Amino acid sequence: MSVTLHWFLPTSGDGRTVVEHFHAQRAPAAGARREPDIDYLAQIARTAEQVGFTGVLTPTGTWCEDAWLTTAALIGLTSRLKFLVAFRPGVLSPTLAAQMASTYQRISRGRLLLNVVTGGDSVEQQRFGDWLDHDQRYSRTDEFLQIVRGVWTGQPYSFQGEHYRVQDATVLAAPDPVPPIYFGGSSDAALPVAARNADVYLTWGEPPADVAAKIERVRALTDRPIRFGIRLHTISRDTSAEAWAAASRLLDALDPAAVAKAQEQLRTSESVGQQRMLALHGGDLGRGVRGLEIYPNLWAGVGLVRGGAGTALVGSHSEVADLIEEYHSIGISEFVLSGYPHLEEAYWFGEGVRPLLKQRGLLDGDRTLALASA
Repeated sequence: MSVTLHWFLPTSGDGRTVVEHFHAQRAPAAGARREPDIDYLAQIARTAEQVGFTGVLTPTGTWCEDAWLTTAALIGLTSRLKFLVAFRPGVLSPTLAAQMASTYQRISRGRLLLNVVTGGDSVEQQRFGDWLDHDQRYSRTDEFLQIVRGVWTGQPYSFQGEHYRVQDATVLAAPDPVPPIYFGGSSDAALPVAARNADVYLTWGEPPADVAAKIERVRALTDRPIRFGIRLHTISRDTSAEAWAAASRLLDALDPAAVAKAQEQLRTSESVGQQRMLALHGGDLGRGVRGLEIYPNLWAGVGLVRGGAGTALVGSHSEVADLIEEYHSIGISEFVLSGYPHLEEAYWFGEGVRPLLKQRGLLDGDRTLALASA
């Protein structure tokens, strides 16, 4: 199976330092902070399209712009780029979600991918009026996705469970194609739900052996065809020294007080995946840039202040391609990448790493668009 590459839309803001979810770290340097207005996001989307990414992930939460509305505004400003829209199943009805996705799929002519975020942070969930505990949220997500898929058949669908009851739920027309569902979660409550419902199981960037173990746990729970993806940042340069120098600049820009504040907040998360991310670096800013290299060319420095994905591929273009190839060898076929700033790093990866992956036979065809047709 070939590799599919996705990029990221920073709808909470961007900059030349790590801009994180909890806003503990705000870039003080002039010009380092970029607001997520539609013109800047359109630049990133068009760049991702031009250099050959299949899609872009857009996050969900109260700390960022709404993913549905933002990406809908970008449909007409791009031509083939797909939008991996993250959403929380507990904050809208499953029939409405099925309708929104069906409409989006027709308007975009098949460019929707869905990232289901059950939610591992009770504080964030409660902002949306969701007071279920961690395991109950996954139980509700399981029912939610059963209903969504039932409605997508195009026939009236009825369901009664612990969390939802719908009668003859329908949409105007079944989506064509049906949007694939991307799903993450590392807990015992999450994995069976992923095994039953996901088209792509997503994990954050742990060392390959840990990722391989997680893949095997999911595979053991299902006989359905399922693909596997990984969420990582990237710092790729012409030489390894240049890449690590760029990582060092990101680390040097972090305020120790901001790191402490972010770590305090992140330690309260109920997300097993988040706790696994925290364990990779231990919240220790004093380890230095290479002390946070937890596996060859896998760096945990981003996770000192950023919730969620906290590791980055760091190295020469060839070294980054090597690690991608290693992940691919254990079963990862989809890579959801990002970097600071997202505009420049898209070019670094697209022009530096992507051609090497193509040379190695890991990419089907050439998705890169010429500048004249972008």
